[in-house]
Amino acid sequence: MTVHPAFPINGVAVPAEAAPLTVRIVDPLALSPPLAAAWDRLADEASEPNPFAERWCLQSALHLLDPDRQARLVLVRDGSDGPVIGVMPLAPAALYGRLPLRHVGGWAHPNHFLGLPLVRAGFESLFWSILLGWCDAAPWAKTLVHVPRLTEDGPLHRALVDVARVRGGEPEVVHREERALLESDLSPEAYWEGAVRGKKRKELRRQANRLAELGQVSFRRWQADEALDPWIDAFLDLEARGWKGRAGSALASHSDTEAWFRAIIAGAAAAGKLDLRALDLDDRPLAMLVNFLCPPGGFSFKTAFDEDYARFSPGVLLQQANLDLLEDSRIAWVDSCAAPGHPMIDSVWRERRRLIWVNVPLSGAADRIRFKLLAKAERYWRRWKTAAPAAVTTTDEVQDPA
Repeated sequence: MTVHPAFPINGVAVPAEAAPLTVRIVDPLALSPPLAAAWDRLADEASEPNPFAERWCLQSALHLLDPDRQARLVLVRDGSDGPVIGVMPLAPAALYGRLPLRHVGGWAHPNHFLGLPLVRAGFESLFWSILLGWCDAAPWAKTLVHVPRLTEDGPLHRALVDVARVRGGEPEVVHREERALLESDLSPEAYWEGAVRGKKRKELRRQANRLAELGQVSFRRWQADEALDPWIDAFLDLEARGWKGRAGSALASHSDTEAWFRAIIAGAAAAGKLDLRALDLDDRPLAMLVNFLCPPGGFSFKTAFDEDYARFSPGVLLQQANLDLLEDSRIAWVDSCAAPGHPMIDSVWRERRRLIWVNVPLSGAADRIRFKLLAKAERYWRRWKTAAPAAVTTTDEVQDPA
């Protein structure tokens, strides 16, 4: 699809001097070198950073974690050879929760902790307008576009609301959650003292001292000239020996997630965005942490610890050392990527990031009717859930179809 932006697109004004914009579905495994480079540049110019939408992460996810090839990698580009202004993986769905309602949503997998598309700063409204207009015309896109895990009141959310209203449809926020965020001008030491009560700090010092009686305790941080495979192997082994391994949800529990993890760690390292840390006892890792640093933000992607040493709180001790990210001038904040109420992260990180799941109607008459009926049903559902919380014992499948 080619759009000539000398004219308004769905009511959104576009600079007349811009080149025609193209919307393409591309094969993530058959990208030309120029297109791959354009995607990489987009990550550095993005309105809001999202490592899960960067090429080094998303490309292998679509290859390894979407075996049925449901997802479509959609690129909006300024002309046929200009910069990419937006990238988003989309997938059609026949069910909305348990409801037989065809729609299209931002594609994600269980290890994909943010749903933001990558969009060039200043082009947020143009991107949404073109993407939604393109979905209007796509025969496989029906009813609505479901966008999971947007930053509430961030540039992309605000632009999506504006564009949806210009198109004549009010977007619906169908789910909200908060998770821990690290964002402060304090030094690591001052932040630790303010976030962790004195009694708990004293207990952690005692645990660190007892751990030191067992051998040499040290903190390590991966360096760019180090071999990467030993770090990857150690992390996968440490996670698999814990509760995730017993539950079958560790990365190494499945060959596809293990292969994806190995690929993205190597990709993040090549992109200069990898931050790997470990707390060792006599060169044996007791806790490990994977951060992705995507200025101006960071993302605490995965953590694991040796449960045989849980009485020494190795994970919390490593999180204390991880507070040195507050001294990194490139990083203004760090997203925990943790579930709300995470016992280890929430006890240390005081700030919160608000995420929302948003539905936006498509423009067809039948689409609008189905959307309104769904929105009404969800509002009734939320009222009932609020009035009778004890009766709700399962996940709200209507509110969060993804």
